[in-house]
Amino acid sequence: MSGRVLVLNAGSSSLKYQCIALDGQARRLAVGSVERIGEDSGRVTHQAGDAEPVVEERVVDDHDGAFDNVIEALHGTGLDEGLDGIGHRVVHGGERYSEPTLIDEHVLAGIRELAPLAPLHNPANALGIEIALEVFDGVPQVAVFDTAFHRTMPAAAYRYAVPEAWYTRHGVRRYGAHGTSHAFVASAAAKHLGRELAELRLVTLHLGNGASAAAIAGGRCVDTSMGLTPLEGLVMGTRSGDLDPSVVFHVQRQAGLSPEQVERALNRESGLKGLCDENDVRQIERRAAGGDEDAELALSVFCHRIRKYVGAYAAVLGGLDALVFTAGIGEHSPVVRERVCEGLGFLGLAVDPGANDAKAGGARTISLAGSPAAVLVVPTDEELEIARQTLACVQT
Repeated sequence: MSGRVLVLNAGSSSLKYQCIALDGQARRLAVGSVERIGEDSGRVTHQAGDAEPVVEERVVDDHDGAFDNVIEALHGTGLDEGLDGIGHRVVHGGERYSEPTLIDEHVLAGIRELAPLAPLHNPANALGIEIALEVFDGVPQVAVFDTAFHRTMPAAAYRYAVPEAWYTRHGVRRYGAHGTSHAFVASAAAKHLGRELAELRLVTLHLGNGASAAAIAGGRCVDTSMGLTPLEGLVMGTRSGDLDPSVVFHVQRQAGLSPEQVERALNRESGLKGLCDENDVRQIERRAAGGDEDAELALSVFCHRIRKYVGAYAAVLGGLDALVFTAGIGEHSPVVRERVCEGLGFLGLAVDPGANDAKAGGARTISLAGSPAAVLVVPTDEELEIARQTLACVQT
């Protein structure tokens, strides 16, 4: 085997890909994306190796057309041949899929059936798989599920206190998401600390437009913030995160909203956007620094919710060896990292201002020297994790 894996992430209006060679060391042979599929102004980006990225404004009508663009880009460098496997990011695997799974028509149907648990993601993931099976006929294809890493949670963490039939008949339980990211940064954090993952108690924070926390004991997830769907937990860019379930019934009665309207509002019009009409944390920080009260409130609510989960998960773990920040906000916002850690000295967490503000790359420690618990920034690499899991799956 060449160890060459194509990683695909099909969204509702985008298709992202990376071709990665795992031949002793991970090498990215190509990276690209097709964005704004079905819109009047599409964008196609492709970068081969260390070359400068090529960006074209191009109308792409549908996902079939998006795959045509990907094949065209890969063919130009010969990367559409000699693939050992194709790994697909799939957000929700329910209780059916707890590990990377070779895809056939039965698995594809199962992914579609789980769409109600991730309505913004699974349908697009399934469409991408369907097209890829036709385009790359004969190449083993693997579904890597965001929920799989969290399947080690005990029942006390994943069960909701609802009627038993809701669970047994309808699958109502906590599943979590961002599992490939949490798995990757947990291993990377252990490597950075020079310790065995099996001996560490970690809280990992994947903070981006979607955000989640995980409590990880000895490399196994024991709790996570996202629930039945990716809507529960932390405040996110446009998702509310935790709220009283009666809010739904209240606004249905008082505002006359349909269930579909409430669901859309909680997924697309809430979170940071709902609080200050902005979901880009960089802009929110600028506005807050300039005295904007709505932006300051949004930032405060965002960080308060994260801090609350850190404290709760330290209790679940019985202590904390390291707090790990990752993803777009976690990796690039010193303000958020500082504000999350404020008041957590009782857990042994203390941020070094200079290290926190430094614009260094790679995994790094930003806690004060001698702190009982480390605070780390670890860049996530979900595509590499998917590639590794895909290759391992096709080799078994």
